[in-house]
Amino acid sequence: MTFYADWVRAQPLLSAALQFAVLGTLGEIVAASLRARRAALPCTPAQLAAKTAAWAVLGLLIKFGFTGMKGFVAGLLEHGLLPAWCGAGVGRALAVSVLTNAFFGPQMMAFHRWEDNLILRRRGYAGITTAWWTLVWFWIPAHTVTFSLPADYQIGLAALWGLVLGIILGLSKK
Repeated sequence: MTFYADWVRAQPLLSAALQFAVLGTLGEIVAASLRARRAALPCTPAQLAAKTAAWAVLGLLIKFGFTGMKGFVAGLLEHGLLPAWCGAGVGRALAVSVLTNAFFGPQMMAFHRWEDNLILRRRGYAGITTAWWTLVWFWIPAHTVTFSLPADYQIGLAALWGLVLGIILGLSKK
């Protein structure tokens, strides 16, 4: 794990982009395969390549979002706008998770849908409300675990959670 943590510290943006590109794309492939009940791609190979690049961009946005939201929570604590139990440990992880998913999550998901619409030549935001509900039942608990870890492991786990959600959603589709 030392190599991984060293790499993330040395290359925070590149590592975030690569982890999301690989695990986000893999999540889409796994979800498509589960829905089809056989090995399947979610789109054409050219579109998949574009989606991989879109996942990399998303990884960068998430890296910036995580960093910014940690500062936001620190600022709220400094001004007494959050209870003291949000200052450390699981309480801090929960506060960062809730605020990240409330203030950053919906816009990030809308941006991700916009990217998909461009790549797949679709229009509209059908299903975005269902995606937003995952912020409550999946992402807040998952990111509470994520923000309980040392910073070097948070982006990697967030990318892995995306793969997990892809599996859950793939299994839930008929």
